[in-house]
Amino acid sequence: MTAGLILIGLGPSGISNMTRAAISAATQADIRLYEAYTALWSESALAQLETEIGEITKVMRPEVEEPSQMLSLAKEKSVALLVVGDPLQATTHVDLQLQAQEAGIDCEIIHGISITGLVTGAVGLSNYKFGRQTTLTYPYGGWIATSPLEVIALNRIQGLHTLCLLDLDPTGAGTGNQKPMQPEDAQTAIMAMAKKLEDSIDEDINDSNLQRLKFEASQKIIAELNDLDVVICTDMGGKNQSISYLPLKDLHICETGGLHCLVIPAKLSEVEQKALIRWTKQ
Repeated sequence: MTAGLILIGLGPSGISNMTRAAISAATQADIRLYEAYTALWSESALAQLETEIGEITKVMRPEVEEPSQMLSLAKEKSVALLVVGDPLQATTHVDLQLQAQEAGIDCEIIHGISITGLVTGAVGLSNYKFGRQTTLTYPYGGWIATSPLEVIALNRIQGLHTLCLLDLDPTGAGTGNQKPMQPEDAQTAIMAMAKKLEDSIDEDINDSNLQRLKFEASQKIIAELNDLDVVICTDMGGKNQSISYLPLKDLHICETGGLHCLVIPAKLSEVEQKALIRWTKQ
């Protein structure tokens, strides 16, 4: 292969979800870098991939967001950046693509299966009824972000479902020691967000339609939180994939796993109701 940067989507969970084009390009690359902070494969899956395509070096947030060394290598050799899911799902990688192009470095994209496309159909909800997605974050340094719950609230009041990705890094630094958020962590995070949002709601809102809608949505989500039903999706695309439909208040009883995401349904159609009943947690 000629010199340049190749952003390769690995898909979820393991090598069985990679495309032939992804495996071929990764095998032929001179240098293979595995981006290990926006999403993860298990260590066993990564070891299997390395056996298949050759040596892999892990890189973290600093190496991707300040990619001078990566781009310098790509001027002389073919450098493959292996990204779990689809390589352009995160704006970090879009920015990397743009920086490569600005530096006159060829940048090829090989797309992969993304969790955002996989989950909606897998749980049985209409893809057309999903609103803005969000990420449930750990409370970095004690700071609790309420914006994820506000996204959920605004989606629900408009009749839209929400896909919530779960944080991987308790530090927020993206330099290693990831600890993927578990179901119990997600329940704790949402309840903490609700408490902070309730304490900070300002009834003296301005006259904008958006502010009035946010105020109404926030009040509504706080009032219904104890009865809110959610879908927890674990290790999607892998042999240990699991889906459970249960009340948010019971989320802590779910088993731990590798990577999780949450779907917060809004008003359900008859077909959607039947689809979700399949996943009812016993």
